[in-house]
Amino acid sequence: MELVNIEGTPKTPTVILNPETGVIEIKGRSIPENSIEFYRPIVEWLDEYIKNPKPNTVVNVQLEYFNTSSSKCILDVFKKLEQLKKNQHDVIINWYYEEDDEDMLEAGEDYESIIKVPFKMIQIVD
Repeated sequence: MELVNIEGTPKTPTVILNPETGVIEIKGRSIPENSIEFYRPIVEWLDEYIKNPKPNTVVNVQLEYFNTSSSKCILDVFKKLEQLKKNQHDVIINWYYEEDDEDMLEAGEDYESIIKVPFKMIQIVD
């Protein structure tokens, strides 16, 4: 498996998928023209990763903003992680949010209520 490093743009997040460390990072803004197209390689990478994962997988999500179509794709990513958890692997999702960003905190809590993977809400203090 290869390391995936997608450089962020004003409309798409930086994404790092590291099979060596089991660390997955999604950071920035997610308002791509075509969310399904943007997130497809991430979901496909996770399909491969699930076959031979690290004992611990850590997912760091630090989004400033995401649109509705991205939220569905992010949920698809989390569902893959839920599969990993069902297979008895440790998975933790660190959900970062700015201290004054109630919407982003709520979004993380919403995902946490849907997905059976532990979330850790981490407030970013400026």
